[in-house]
Amino acid sequence: MTDLFKIALRNLMRYKRRTLLTASLITIGVVFVLVFMAVSGSFKAMMIGQITDAMLGHIQIHKKGYVASIDNLPLNLNMKAPAVARIEEMIRNQKDIEASSPRLKFGGLFSNFNESTNIRLNGIYPDREFKTVPLLTARITKGKKTLSKGEIFIPSLLAKGMNIKVGDAIVIIATNKDGSVNGKKFVVAGILESVTGPGGRDGYVHIEDAAEVLRMEELEISEVAIRLKDFDQLQPVFHDLEKKLAAEFTKDGKSSLEIHTWEGLSPFYNIARMLDIMTFFIKLMLVALVLISVLNVMIMAVYERIREIGTMAAIGTPPGKIMALFMLEGFSMGVLGTLIGCSVGMLIIYILNLAHITFNFGQQQGLLLKASVHPGALLSVCVIVILVSVLASLEPAFKASRMEPITALRHV
Repeated sequence: MTDLFKIALRNLMRYKRRTLLTASLITIGVVFVLVFMAVSGSFKAMMIGQITDAMLGHIQIHKKGYVASIDNLPLNLNMKAPAVARIEEMIRNQKDIEASSPRLKFGGLFSNFNESTNIRLNGIYPDREFKTVPLLTARITKGKKTLSKGEIFIPSLLAKGMNIKVGDAIVIIATNKDGSVNGKKFVVAGILESVTGPGGRDGYVHIEDAAEVLRMEELEISEVAIRLKDFDQLQPVFHDLEKKLAAEFTKDGKSSLEIHTWEGLSPFYNIARMLDIMTFFIKLMLVALVLISVLNVMIMAVYERIREIGTMAAIGTPPGKIMALFMLEGFSMGVLGTLIGCSVGMLIIYILNLAHITFNFGQQQGLLLKASVHPGALLSVCVIVILVSVLASLEPAFKASRMEPITALRHV
């Protein structure tokens, strides 16, 4: 096999221009795929990070039917205290979970004593919420980064529209699930920048203030948001929690709770899927480029070396060795193009990171591009290119191994 490999390399060097051209095409394809994967992967990771770390969390648990009615923020689908206590015990026993935060969500009327508008409010335990969605504090453009009882974070949309500043007093009026109306005065502690654009209307108050506004005798929870230690473990942890919740909260064959990852809660998941689909088709283009390039070169190699193949067969070279020789040539071109392409691609990615390129997402300004390729993705590209190179040389190699010596030697 070593001798065959040496002969294959020598044959490639005999046609340097053709070999370099083919290797260059493979290199360009690999570089293009790696750079695209790095840049699109950076944007995808940034987008998911902004959505999960600034607002949603990685996983959420609700009462059955809550998510389907979430636009109305239904108070009759809140989880009772005993159920929440069991959920939190389950979360504490899950080693892959870093933090969790119970939330009480409701809609209300927001007034600065001169004019009023509607607002969506999240009642939270500040310390737990900031651990579960650590980028929440980064959204505070004005005011302090802490939230105490009697204070409120309001979205910048309302602050600008109603000319409200940090320290101003406002009133929140809400209707509880029994139909009674109650109000409470708050002091604006901070102004929040929206994650997804200027249309955000979500504010934050202390969860005990929220219960007071809604006149709850016993605290109820709309959802429990969860943050994982390792985002890559999202699906395993989700399925594990799903099984435990089904076993714990199922009556008469029906589960009383539902669990969702961020993917089922945010429309931006569709954008993430589009990026994955685009990456898949880019890889298909790479496969087509390598396949056509190597196949064309190997067909030409067989056609130009028919008499040489006949001589090899006439002196007793087995068909298997002739076939292996041509496949080794395709393999060598694939390896050469892959090595150069990976080296150039990683160099370009390194240069992109040094350039500190920034872009905007929603209201978030100056987000830094952090291009990188996962080692597994890099390995998959290398394997695909080399495998396709070998497969492309298979048909010409098979044709060469089946030539009749006499016919081949008579070829002009």
